Amino acid sequence: AYLFYAQHNFPTATFADKDGWSYVNAALGSSSYMKMSQVMHWFTGNIGYHHIHHLNARIPFYRLPEAFEAIPELQEAKTTSLMPGEIVRCLRLKVWDPQLGRMIGRRELTTG
Repeated sequence: AYLFYAQHNFPTATFADKDGWSYVNAALGSSSYMKMSQVMHWFTGNIGYHHIHHLNARIPFYRLPEAFEAIPELQEAKTTSLMPGEIVRCLRLKVWDPQLGRMIGRRELTTG
């Protein structure tokens, strides 16, 4: 469950209202590429390439790394990882704050 959570709740995620929304920006701005070893990509069915999945869900999981390598723009995705510090940062984020333009945690939510 954490893999899915972290790929939409990470420090650099961005979301837009309906006036600023576009399919490509939503796919690449609000879902991440999770950096992990090739072994972990294999164990997770390449879920780390989540941004590509959101851009085109018809790409089979086993072709996601190939798409990543072939399209330079996909290599510039927002990232997260399984490093302990990054996990803590992601787990602290709970909601999107449109005024701040970023994800915030409970502490900021209650003080804001």
